[in-house]
Amino acid sequence: MMEMEMRPCLDEFEKLLVRMNTPRVMIDNAGCVNATLVMIDSARKDGILLEAVQVLTDLNLLIKKGYVSSDGCWNMDVFHVTNLDGNKLTDDSIINCIQQSLGTIHHTRSKSIDGMTAIELTGTDRVGLLSEVFAVLSDLKCDVVESKVWTHNGRIASLIYLKDCESGCPINDAQKLESIEARLRNVLKGDNDIRSAKTSVSMAVTHTERRLHQMMFADRDYERTSVIKTSGECSPAVSVQNCLEKGYSVVNIQCKDRPKLLFDVVFTLSDMQYTVFHATIDTTENGAYLEFFIRHTDGTAISSEAEKQHVTLCLKSAIERRASGGVRLELRKEDKPGLLAEVTRAFRENALNVTRAEISTTMGKAENIFYVTDAHGNHVDSKTIESVRQRIGLDYLRVKELPLAFRNNEKGENVEGGAVLLALGSLLRRNLSNLGGLIIKSYS
Repeated sequence: MMEMEMRPCLDEFEKLLVRMNTPRVMIDNAGCVNATLVMIDSARKDGILLEAVQVLTDLNLLIKKGYVSSDGCWNMDVFHVTNLDGNKLTDDSIINCIQQSLGTIHHTRSKSIDGMTAIELTGTDRVGLLSEVFAVLSDLKCDVVESKVWTHNGRIASLIYLKDCESGCPINDAQKLESIEARLRNVLKGDNDIRSAKTSVSMAVTHTERRLHQMMFADRDYERTSVIKTSGECSPAVSVQNCLEKGYSVVNIQCKDRPKLLFDVVFTLSDMQYTVFHATIDTTENGAYLEFFIRHTDGTAISSEAEKQHVTLCLKSAIERRASGGVRLELRKEDKPGLLAEVTRAFRENALNVTRAEISTTMGKAENIFYVTDAHGNHVDSKTIESVRQRIGLDYLRVKELPLAFRNNEKGENVEGGAVLLALGSLLRRNLSNLGGLIIKSYS
């Protein structure tokens, strides 16, 4: 009898546990004129903001505005998102994917590399390095299925997913893996990078871009100075102050807006063991303005000027890594052994420097993106680009314009610094005077 009486109570308790551990996701296309609102209401957990931003970023959505409030045991995130063309979300499959992914956000996500071998590379960047890397892999009968390459401050980091060309299977032979690592390490060393060149085989990667950030952070790219400086670069403005009365450190960022900006910043803060309690994100045609109220994971604020400087340098680097300049070239061609070696050799022989690359293969077709500059980091003249296109094939290699939402920002405006850095946080600061709850205002 007692068991029967307790059952309804247990059922309600189980429902409460499910409610507390399952985020509630609301998507609204009516509340804002020019963006879709994505609202996430959940119990506060470490990493939930990063996971939410990662879901939206991986769907190639732009976060135009955002508000984050995480007080006590509860969390509320509101994001104004659009597609890459700056329009509201109307595709039901995308909307359903957001709801399903964010609704199970407490589950750890990882990138499956079944059927592939992952190789990690870090070293000193130089013109033609990527061509040498892919030539070695081609010579060793390795098929590059997917890869991402970042360069920053004279350093390069790459994550390359391979298969054996002949068998189509992952490379598990220890002797062959040792040979691959040794030859790639020799390429990375060049003439003067004996100590810092690194290669390794990775068996589990949580997220390719998160891993690239970790690799460059471990390589301490934020302490280095680039020999090749891309023309038109504007250094982001980052400041760190303490809000002593509330025990927060306040990070303000002003820079040119671009896709995945928020992901890069939030991930870096998370990986440096800081927790974001409140945040405001605002983007305009003139730039992006972000403010974060953070603490160490142990609940304390930043305690020294040296630490503030360290955070500033690391955030600047995180923003700059993906913002590599140059002409964007897109290659779409039937995949074949040695294709990447052939294409990057054409770049090298025309003195083109690859500042960033995204390599993928879908249904036997190579779909690759390269950002290139001249050997000194300047814009490439049109004659050189056309010469390379003629060699590879005009129908296969094309100069790609940026999405409409970002064309207006490609004029080279310098949005660095200024009093507006401190103005963004006024909404949060006013509301922090009453920590019982942060008022979230929605505007278009």
